[in-house]
Amino acid sequence: MRPAFLAVVGVVVSSLWLSPAVVAAAPKANQAAQAEQGGVYKVAIASGVGLNEAAESMRLRANALNLQLVAELPMSKQVEAVTGKPQRMITIFQFCDAVLAKDLIDVNMDFSIYMPCRIALIEDAKGQGWLVMMDVSVDDVAKEKRLPADLKERIEAVRKSLVEIMQAGANGDL
Repeated sequence: MRPAFLAVVGVVVSSLWLSPAVVAAAPKANQAAQAEQGGVYKVAIASGVGLNEAAESMRLRANALNLQLVAELPMSKQVEAVTGKPQRMITIFQFCDAVLAKDLIDVNMDFSIYMPCRIALIEDAKGQGWLVMMDVSVDDVAKEKRLPADLKERIEAVRKSLVEIMQAGANGDL
């Protein structure tokens, strides 16, 4: 296996399908607040959009796009419960297209390490909210795992849905 593929072990399927073209297609209001660095794609939550509003917008958009919210991990609440100290928000959302997941695993069980698709909602030290997920080329993975063309197209559709979920959350769109 190539080192680039090994570097994404433990990362989610969603992270595989964000290309620079998707970033360029993002709404102008968020383009300056988006970043691609070291395999990470992140979008700043717009001014005036609360963190809870962003979370609810992501849940609603995922539902509208038929991506199942399979888990929501309120990490900051867990840390607060253990330490007794208030924490900045850190919540990990896990989305899944179960049929696609099963089909990918049928091709190669190694795909299971990328599931479900994750988007992190994080409040930075300055109080700015961010939506973050991995950004690795699906073409590299498709070649590495000899992914059939029909699955690659379905992955691209999920990628577009995940970007739409992030944009909805960043803008507080319902």
